[in-house]
Amino acid sequence: MSETTTPTRLVDGGTIPAAGTWQVDTAHSSVEFVARHLVVTKVRGRFADWSAELVIGERPEDSRVDVTIRAASFTTGDEGRDGHVTSPDFLDVAQFPTLTFTTTSVAAGKGDRWDVVGDLTIHGVTKSVTLEVEFGGAAQDPWGNTKAGFSATTEIDREDFGLTWNQTLETGGVLISKHIRIEIEVQAVQG
Repeated sequence: MSETTTPTRLVDGGTIPAAGTWQVDTAHSSVEFVARHLVVTKVRGRFADWSAELVIGERPEDSRVDVTIRAASFTTGDEGRDGHVTSPDFLDVAQFPTLTFTTTSVAAGKGDRWDVVGDLTIHGVTKSVTLEVEFGGAAQDPWGNTKAGFSATTEIDREDFGLTWNQTLETGGVLISKHIRIEIEVQAVQG
C-alpha cells in the first residue's frame, strides 16, 4: 500500500503547504509590475522568462525561494516602451542580463500572510526587500498533480536600484513614478 501525503498542514493555527521542494510552473505563474505614467495612469508589464526554486521547510521559517529573471524578457505589449526600458536608460540588459531575488529570512506576517525577506538585485544593485506572501491553498489537477498557489507583493523605489531616468512634466510631476509595485502569482507542483 502506498503512503498518501497531504499537500497542506496546520502550523500555529494557519494552513501552509507541505514541507519539501515545489517546482514553480512558470506557464501558470507571473512576475509583473505596476508603474504610474504621467502621474494619472497605471502601466502594467511582466517578465516572460524566469525561473524559481521554492523549498518549504519543516519549520515555515526555514523556507526559501530563489528567483532568476531574464531582464530582456520584459514586456508591456508596446515595442517602443519595452525597448526603452531594456535600454541603458533603465534595465540595461546588455550589461545586467538578470534580476535575482534570494531569500534571507521568512517570518509570520499579518493574519495568514508571511513576510519573505530577501536580497533583490536589479541593474547590479542589491537591496533588501520584503515580499508579503499569501498561501492560496492547494488542489489536485486532473492529471493527479498536487499544486499550490501563492500571491506576493512588494513596492520598491526604482531609484534605489540606479534606475533614475525620468522627465519632468510641464504641468508638474514626472513621466514615470519612482515607486514600482511588484505583483507575483505562483502555481507550484509538489515534488
